[in-house]
Amino acid sequence: MATSTTLPAGDFRTSYAADTTIFPTTTSRNFAILSIVLICFAPMVLSQYWLSLLIQIGIFGIAALGLNILVGFTGQISVGHAAFFGFGAFTSAYLSNHFPIPVFFAIPLAGVVTALVGLIFGLPAARLKGLYLVIATLAAQYILLDFFGRADWFTGGTVPALAKPFSIFGYNIRGDRNYFYVVLAYVVVCYLLVTNLMRTRDGRALVAVRDHYLSAEIMGINLTKYRTLSFGLAAFFAGVAGGLYAHYNQIVSNEGFGIDRSIIFLAMVIIGGVGSIMGTLMGTAFMVLLPESMEWLSVALRGSPIDQMLGLKNNIAFLREVAIGLIIVVFLIFEPDGLAHRWRQIKAYWKLYPFSH
Repeated sequence: MATSTTLPAGDFRTSYAADTTIFPTTTSRNFAILSIVLICFAPMVLSQYWLSLLIQIGIFGIAALGLNILVGFTGQISVGHAAFFGFGAFTSAYLSNHFPIPVFFAIPLAGVVTALVGLIFGLPAARLKGLYLVIATLAAQYILLDFFGRADWFTGGTVPALAKPFSIFGYNIRGDRNYFYVVLAYVVVCYLLVTNLMRTRDGRALVAVRDHYLSAEIMGINLTKYRTLSFGLAAFFAGVAGGLYAHYNQIVSNEGFGIDRSIIFLAMVIIGGVGSIMGTLMGTAFMVLLPESMEWLSVALRGSPIDQMLGLKNNIAFLREVAIGLIIVVFLIFEPDGLAHRWRQIKAYWKLYPFSH
């Protein structure tokens, strides 16, 4: 009697825990660990210029991660995220300057204080949606910017506030090569926190509010609670990133937290992939490297007929803004799911090759 052999096929995840695992395969887990280990050697092989770019990617990536909780996972919208980023920067500098609090503890405390401010603005915004929510978050942006300009005791007013170098247990960490490891540690912790948050009951509730708020309300999910909570969480990570930003530059000016910075944060989320944690970091890297790419392009074309026709040397700032706007429009039209979706397609192609379709 002939026996048939059944080949394994399909998806063998038989539990909810397996379905929500951080790493779907052992290979992906090992690849992530190896990537972090290799990144740790970056200060040994990269120049200070490239380390500065990596530090910016890490800091802005944490801020964009908070915005993605609000926009990508809860379905809210905010054009005032830069104001919370700035509030965290001023708060961390204020706490470390006026209280005997090491910078190591001042940064997460700044995140907590910024989260409380985010909850205050999130209460009225939680009952709004669409264009009305955009206007509400825009109001929060300008209210906080006005506060930065008037609160001399907190921000220094028109005089930039000074921030101490990063310190922990009496040791000061100076220079890009040392600060790189500080930012890397915060990036790893923050991204692991958000990844695990999305696997919890509260994380699934946030996604339910985004997907269909009426069905979520029928299931007993408090819409006001979770919409407000999303604002608090977004502000927390913006505050932590702002603290890292302040102690990296060691000077904080309210001129760097305008509406243009909020639009760039939103672009990071859109380009990386709305609702994708990995895509947030990819979108941040893209947006940080884009202006540098325009600078490299202008240098490469200097003296050429194109340079004489367009005047790249004198209009590089204008070209940066144009490039950012065009990139956002192109991604919205041709790649609305962002870089993370394209990366998943590439992985699927090679995983199934030569039988991919």
